[in-house]
Amino acid sequence: MPLAPQPKPARAWQRMLSGRRLDLLDPSPLDVELEDIAHGLARVARWNGQTAGPHIFSVAQHSLLVEAIGGHLEPALPPPARLALLLHDAPEYVIGDMISPFKAVIGDAYKAIEMRLLAAIHVRFGLPAELSAAQTRFAKRADRIAAFLEATRLAGFSREEAPKFFGRPVPLPPDIDGFLAPWPVERSEKRYLARVKALGG
Repeated sequence: MPLAPQPKPARAWQRMLSGRRLDLLDPSPLDVELEDIAHGLARVARWNGQTAGPHIFSVAQHSLLVEAIGGHLEPALPPPARLALLLHDAPEYVIGDMISPFKAVIGDAYKAIEMRLLAAIHVRFGLPAELSAAQTRFAKRADRIAAFLEATRLAGFSREEAPKFFGRPVPLPPDIDGFLAPWPVERSEKRYLARVKALGG
């Protein structure tokens, strides 16, 4: 009796517009291209698209906001640390921006893929594969401040409700407001690309 044909393994890679083929299970830094990241992040919506305004609030724009907040919190922050802030959500150019409640539902599998991708991205841009505990805490602090601002300015949270989920806000300079009006996709892509390059990426 002939053996039944074995099913082909499921495809676990994505073809990028650059032509690269990025393997989600074993990502190589050699397959990471800045143009792919900028293009993808500018088209991924924060808050599942549930934000006010004529444009999505993209992950690219969010990343620029986080870097600006980090620079305010630590004015002497060196370029590699600023670059790490810009790249903190970079895996989402491949896997999308999954909202925190859904991450909590599906557990560790998503996190493992996300961290492998982030390590490959870090190495591609000359950063340590894994940031120090202090750098990780700092990135999370800036990210939570950004989330509070986005939640209350764009995503329908009240200022009374938001601290329960994102912590208390801190005083920030007025120029931060410029990062909170959702930009067209092309502007988000170009500004993200330019900023990463300016920081040595």
